[in-house]
Amino acid sequence: MPPRQSAPSRPVAVSLLVIALVVGGVAAAFAYTAGWLSPERLTPDRIVDAFSPPGKEPLGHRRNHAKGICFTGVFEANGEGAALSKARVFAKGQYPVLGRFNFGTTDPAASDVTARVKGLAISITTPDGQEWRSGMIQLPVFPVSTVQGFYDLLVASGSKDPGAMPAFVAKHPEIAPVGEWMKTAPWTASYADVRYNGLNAFLFTDSSGADHAVRWSMLPAQQPTDVPADDLAKRDPNFLEQDLQERVAAGPLHWTMSVMVANPGDPTADPSKAWPDDRKTIDVGTLTVQNVQAEANGPCRDINYDPTVLPGGIRTSDDPFPAARSSAYAVSYDRRTAEAGDYPRTTTGATP
Repeated sequence: MPPRQSAPSRPVAVSLLVIALVVGGVAAAFAYTAGWLSPERLTPDRIVDAFSPPGKEPLGHRRNHAKGICFTGVFEANGEGAALSKARVFAKGQYPVLGRFNFGTTDPAASDVTARVKGLAISITTPDGQEWRSGMIQLPVFPVSTVQGFYDLLVASGSKDPGAMPAFVAKHPEIAPVGEWMKTAPWTASYADVRYNGLNAFLFTDSSGADHAVRWSMLPAQQPTDVPADDLAKRDPNFLEQDLQERVAAGPLHWTMSVMVANPGDPTADPSKAWPDDRKTIDVGTLTVQNVQAEANGPCRDINYDPTVLPGGIRTSDDPFPAARSSAYAVSYDRRTAEAGDYPRTTTGATP
């Protein structure tokens, strides 16, 4: 069992620590698709290589958000989403969900005390055989506005040059909202009280053929609780998984899926820019988590939560990041499945 780690001090300054946490929370989410830039400059393989130093790759695991726990449940659509999309998943009814809670780390043995940016991935299937996969994280916006900016962030965060990160921050003022979130958002000790945001814009197509640019979030039924740093530091290294198991044993957990609709002119290709709060939102259904299982033997262990796996009625927008995520996920998936023999099959909630 890894030793307990001290909780970070709060509030967190907009500093190199903030940038490191941001990179840890979202590094696995974005990379270049082949062909965006010349192959000799960037490829998905090179991006995935940057997640972990040579010789320290988490063999058999996802290259980031490497520690997680599986769950099964249902998505109960209330029928309201049909006004935006003809996708079967929005027709009133219940649909099975296979998901994964996780947090931003490249180390599957990391203590949960480091879980500043938590994540939720889901796969919803419908009776007609279609599937909707989505990955969401706790951040309210993405720290940079372009894929090039993300790559620069990744390079700067791994540089030994003390001036690399200050130079990056000076060049990318759009990172300020994430820095503010790091300073003010509560540190929680549960996956259950977190709002998970889909930061990318997608297009919903309704039955008339009209398109609607949207983003979505999962809003928890539980109110977030800010845990004192001293208390957090005393928790077991696997407290997030233990907490989730205890909560689900006592009863199902619920999130409301809320879809925000863009107005004409709202930026859809830049995930660093939030849409105004006065935009139309529609609650389209409820995610219910019914059972959890350790990832080592769980049903989510071998799923690639590729955000471009979409049902009819949903498609990507001009936001370039979903395609970039897809290419990076494919590389990570191929590597970890080839390393399956290195993955420790255990029956505990901890991932050694």
